[in-house]
Order: sequence, then C-alpha cells, then structure tokens
Amino acid sequence: MSATALRVAFAGTPEFAAVALDAILAAGHTVPLVLTQPDRPAGRGMKLQASPVKQLAQQHGIAVAQPHSLKLDGKHPDEAAAAREALQAAQADVMVVAAYGLILPQWTLSLPRLGCLNIHGSLLPRWRGAAPIHRAIEAGDAETGITIMQMDAGLDTGDMLLIAREAIGPDDTTAALHDRLAALGGRCIVEALAQAAAGTLQATPQPPEGVNYAHKIEKAEAAIDWSQAADAIERRLRAFDPFPGATFALPTDKGAEVVKLWRASVVPGAGQAGEVLHAQGETLVVACGTGALALHTLQRPGGKRVAAREFLQSCTLPASLA
Repeated sequence: MSATALRVAFAGTPEFAAVALDAILAAGHTVPLVLTQPDRPAGRGMKLQASPVKQLAQQHGIAVAQPHSLKLDGKHPDEAAAAREALQAAQADVMVVAAYGLILPQWTLSLPRLGCLNIHGSLLPRWRGAAPIHRAIEAGDAETGITIMQMDAGLDTGDMLLIAREAIGPDDTTAALHDRLAALGGRCIVEALAQAAAGTLQATPQPPEGVNYAHKIEKAEAAIDWSQAADAIERRLRAFDPFPGATFALPTDKGAEVVKLWRASVVPGAGQAGEVLHAQGETLVVACGTGALALHTLQRPGGKRVAAREFLQSCTLPASLA
C-alpha cells in the first residue's frame, strides 16, 4: 500500500454509493469492510436482492456486514455488536458514508482515527436530510452539488471539508441529476481522501443561515394538485422522476385509473384548475392555478410511457382532471 493510500471502511447502499466505492477502489485505497443494508425483496418475484454496494463489494472480495441497526442498545444489539467487532478488526483509518440509510451512533463516528466522511448530495446547509436531489429540483434551485462532510452526532450538521458545484438544467430530472452527482461524489471523495492522507484536509463549520430539511419522498406526494402554479407542478414532475412519479385520476367506464405524467412544459393559458383547455392531435393542455401545462409524456396503468397524441387516442378525457 502506498504512502497516500488509506484503509477505508465504507458504508452505503444504493447506486449513488456504489459509484463512490468504485472510485475509492480505483484510486488504490484498501477497503477492508463494507457496511450496507440487509438484502430487500425486489422485482416482480419479490426475491431478496443485494444492494448495489454489496454486489460491488462481492465482486472485489470485500467483507460485508449488513446489520439492521448499529445501536448497541437498540432492537438488534447482537448485530450491532458484531458490526462493531468487524469495524474494530478492519483497523480503518477512515470511514466513508454515502446514502447508507442507518443512523451512525457515536461509537461508530469515533472509531476510525480520521473519523467518518459523508458524501452528501447538496451544497450544505441548503438541503440536509434524506432527499436533497429531489428537493433541490422541486424548489427550483439553479445549482446543487456535493459536500464532503465530517460527520458528527447531528443530522448533516458536521463541518464541510470539500465542496463541488453542479448546475441544475431546466430539463433535469432526479434520475439525470443523480447520475451526475454520483460521479461528482466519487471524484470528490477521492480528492478528500488524498488530502486526508496528506494531512491537508481543512474543515469549515456550516453557516447557521439557509438551512432546509429535505424530507424523504413519500408516495402520497405523487398526486398532482392542479391548483398549484404550472411551473411548480412541472418542477415536481422532474423531481419525482423516477420515483414516485406524478399522477392524476382519469375516469373510465371501469372506474378511475391512475395516470402518470412524466413530462410537461409551461404554456400560456387560463381556466379553472384542472380544466382541459385543449385535447386534439399532439396537444393536451391543462389549466393550473396559475398558467397552464402542455402534457407531453404520460403512462396509463400497465402501459409504457407515450406521447400525448398516443395517449389521447387511447382514452376519452373529461372536461376537467381535478
């Protein structure tokens, strides 16, 4: 191991974290242990599926621990104790955490000599919490980025170690922005680890102003409220792509069905919120609380995403979608 390489314990679960783990390995660091969430049922057969981080760790022959909790006094004390034993045996210089999904108790934060570094998908303290990418798009932010943070006992409250900015484009979805930020996070954590190895990593406290909490995205948020402004609804469409999508109810002979709206654009128009202003050919326009939306890409239950023309040919629209 070179003088600039570190022993890095890694904690993460989804693809965002797997990209960072891959970058750490490519940079030549030793990863003796990976923590990731337990396998979850997924897919049509609901079979247990390993997380992207676990799959990558197994490809590289890295030991994996999957405790349900790291709290020694919680519901799974035996799992937490086993994880602590594994971390102690790993003798890591530092732990890198990216979208792990479990709370790290103080014993975890204090164990590595360089502490725990978090890859956070926003420009702290703008969006702390579980869904910073979604909420940045939903709020209409012009930019976001990656913050490498020294973790402490608070929720995303630790000192900032490295910041990289990323513009949010007018057509960006969470899916597209997620992929760019994942790649940026991988580059940032490699740079932060290089500075940590050299002893040049500088910590800056987060300012007390401008703190927002990015609440977890819930399925209940998917329903479109046509009384909102058209631009606000359009941002939510992009923020909720791919999950949970944005939906409205379409009356049919067999009862209402839930239609997903994936893409729309703000257009001039006025009417009662939810009123269908135009539905002919390739054009489907719906009035909002302020302005109107041209609906471009929709999806009926069990179907694929289709353009407005094909959607209009497949159903009869009511006078209002509200």
